[in-house]
Amino acid sequence: MNDGLEKAQVLIDALPYIREFNGHTVVIKYGGSAMLDPSINETIVKDIVMLKLVGLKPIIVHGGGPEINNMLCRLNIKSEFINGLRVTTKETMEVVEMVLAGKVNKQIVEMISQEGGCPVGITGKDGKMIRAKKIEKDGVDLGYVGDIVEVNTMLLQSLIDNSFIPVIAPIGSDDEGNTYNINADYAAVAIAAAMNAEKLVFLTDVEGVLKDKNDPSSLISFLSDKEAKGYIKDGVIAGGMIPKVECCMEAIEKGVSMVHILDGRKKHALVLEIYTPNGIGTMMYKKEEE
Repeated sequence: MNDGLEKAQVLIDALPYIREFNGHTVVIKYGGSAMLDPSINETIVKDIVMLKLVGLKPIIVHGGGPEINNMLCRLNIKSEFINGLRVTTKETMEVVEMVLAGKVNKQIVEMISQEGGCPVGITGKDGKMIRAKKIEKDGVDLGYVGDIVEVNTMLLQSLIDNSFIPVIAPIGSDDEGNTYNINADYAAVAIAAAMNAEKLVFLTDVEGVLKDKNDPSSLISFLSDKEAKGYIKDGVIAGGMIPKVECCMEAIEKGVSMVHILDGRKKHALVLEIYTPNGIGTMMYKKEEE
């Protein structure tokens, strides 16, 4: 009896958040270490389906770097990275598209289907959703690596209006028909902004933003954009966390209300972050001018 009451209380405690976010769009960037553990995959997918059932409108943007690396290795195609970006030849781009759109995307679609969701797997090329251009960075030719020029929301809106869960592989194209590999974090930011999302969630392999990178208990649960800039300047936020936080700040600047960084390896991370008072990761928001 007590166990039943405790479960009922959990649902009651979540009610204010269910009410607040009902009908809003949430973009979830899903990738990295979380995708490599089947048990974690299962809880993430269950969370996504639950978000949908309690009234949120989830959109999934996924990566697939490890799977791409594995396939390139099997095909004896050398991988090269410059400043963290994959140099993508035409041959490499064919493999990237095959793995992201043909394997990873459909695996996620099947997992969501098995949990009772109604997903549709697409890439940014479908419905001319992501128009891209060749990236230009410090004079280095990265091949078919793209920057997003524009996000056309017509297809996404149609899917959401018909109760589907879009699952997006971050691949775009230009007016000449060239295909580009796009960083999944940046794709998630652009899609969240274009869809006027209430929330953008980055599932990562770290707890969130820490005041001391060696101390998990120093997690910053709530972080304004102004505080984040100060922490970067002071060196509190450093290394690989800088580009992640900069992505969050870009999303905030483009109108996304709340951006979350959380450890996707923790079971039911999405539900705990969105439907509990303090969450389990870092939530970034825009500090209003005083």
